[in-house]
Amino acid sequence: MKARSFAITDIGMKRKVNQDAFLKDDDLGIFLVADGMGGHRGGEVASQLAVQIIRDFCVEHRSLPASERINQAINAACEQIFLKAAQNEDLHGMGTTILALLIENGEASLGQVGDSRGYLMSEGKIWQITEDHSLLNEELRSGRLAASQAKDYQFKNVITRSVGYESRVAVDVYRRVLRSGDIFLLCTDGLSGLVSIEEIEKELSKNNMQQGLQNLIDLANSRGGDDNITALACEVK
Repeated sequence: MKARSFAITDIGMKRKVNQDAFLKDDDLGIFLVADGMGGHRGGEVASQLAVQIIRDFCVEHRSLPASERINQAINAACEQIFLKAAQNEDLHGMGTTILALLIENGEASLGQVGDSRGYLMSEGKIWQITEDHSLLNEELRSGRLAASQAKDYQFKNVITRSVGYESRVAVDVYRRVLRSGDIFLLCTDGLSGLVSIEEIEKELSKNNMQQGLQNLIDLANSRGGDDNITALACEVK
């Protein structure tokens, strides 16, 4: 099976700097999305560092099983970002979310840290395959917060895991045996926070996937564009 990918990043309507980053390589089967955070320019540095370190690690350690490679790659990025922040006061406290998708040997492995989301559309159905590492999600799961209260929750942007805030991080890894026609969408919360899963499904079902992604970006911006927005779609056939 071969992968074909499309990606768009947009600064949004409110931010002065785009702290998101992505990397895609159809030939290598590596697809990455990161949402950086941290004062001054820390978020931008963290997200860019993460995608480059993870990409290089995955290429250099192909003998490792995909799920283990993703885990080690993300933690290699975590350690290097943490050390860089410790050496530069302007970068102190920086970190990033990450979605790291590897497609090889008929399987997909998706590593995740933070609240950037992964979706899978297969055989006409779509579902969210990651679980947000966020205070909001913890409150919803515990029942302390109702879904109807989520929009106004004052700590909805607080994440409980990030790459680089500490030297190590727990990585969730999702694995799947691929089916022809599978489509993965990796996106930052600038998209998932403003666009519904039904709207994502509608746009990914279109023949022109690049235009579908642009439509989703435009929709998020029309609803305020509160954050940077990045979307990466990968179709396997």
